[in-house]
Amino acid sequence: MRIISSIRSLLFALVMLAMSSASFAQIGISISFAPPELPVYEQPLCPGDGYLWTPGYWAYADDFDDYYWVPGTWVMAPEPGLLWTPAYWGWSNGAYLFNQGYWGPQVGFYGGISYGFGYTGEGYQGGRWQNGQFFYNSSVNNVSVTDIHNVYNTTVVNTTTVRVSYNGGTGGITARPTAQDEVAARATHIPPVAAQTQHAQAAHTNPQQRASVNQGKPAVAATPKPGAFTDKAVVPAKAAGAPYKAPAKSAAAKPAATAPAPHPAEPAAHAAEPQRATPPPAPAAPEPQHAQPAARPAEPQRATPPPAAAETKRATPPPAPAEAKRAAPEPQRAQPAAKAPEEKKQPAEKKPPEEKPKE
Repeated sequence: MRIISSIRSLLFALVMLAMSSASFAQIGISISFAPPELPVYEQPLCPGDGYLWTPGYWAYADDFDDYYWVPGTWVMAPEPGLLWTPAYWGWSNGAYLFNQGYWGPQVGFYGGISYGFGYTGEGYQGGRWQNGQFFYNSSVNNVSVTDIHNVYNTTVVNTTTVRVSYNGGTGGITARPTAQDEVAARATHIPPVAAQTQHAQAAHTNPQQRASVNQGKPAVAATPKPGAFTDKAVVPAKAAGAPYKAPAKSAAAKPAATAPAPHPAEPAAHAAEPQRATPPPAPAAPEPQHAQPAARPAEPQRATPPPAAAETKRATPPPAPAEAKRAAPEPQRAQPAAKAPEEKKQPAEKKPPEEKPKE
């Protein structure tokens, strides 16, 4: 029995290790321009016991080259004793890298970002697990004490006033992991649950959540439950964290590959078409080669024209005069008046011999 128990423990450890490694492959995308600041919004009412608050964050989509807001929401913990470490953006090697959030026994490093509602930039002061039940700190959470009785009230002092949403880089938070964060990083992690993944996907497909559309002030800043974008309890943003304008680099990223130069000149756009696909230039090269054979017929023309030109010169002059001569006699034949006087002269010559016999 001890052997079977040991095998089960080993298998469980391997599964948890695999889950931990999967959740720790957190960097999914790198961007050259920073996300907007965090919008200002209130927390919706907690829907029930066992729900934990997960702050909203800016995610990024390659398909429309823009950041989009994933609303904060209340999520049921995968199992008792687990806490949520929020996602955050960090700066490394000249780019902003996205670090996915995860569930674990302790809250780990989340870039020092002050998300509010108990997430002051380090750790979590919004609640705690006690005897398998989660107790809410009503000083930072919107909880109905008539429905949820496991509540306490501890004042949380948050001295952070900036709403920067990324760590490092120009203007970013300069916080670094503490020793406690390092311990939490080595602990077992569980990736976002299915409800969280679907919640983020719903934000991705909603154009109103894009930063270029809402200017950093999303209409749906928080929801009472994952995916409840049309619920009456949806909370809009009060204001953007700071005036937001889509970076010129993000706006020019697509045209740079497509057409800032082609737009001013239409022929340039035709030239850009072969550049988009590498194969077209290959056929374009043979086409002029097919046109060169058309120039090769000029070589036989060099040999033929001299004889042809000489023959035409020799042949053409003779027919031209011949035709002229034929044309000349025809009018001469048409002169009957010239032949008639010659016939009248002949009887005049016959008269003298008639006179001689008379003598």
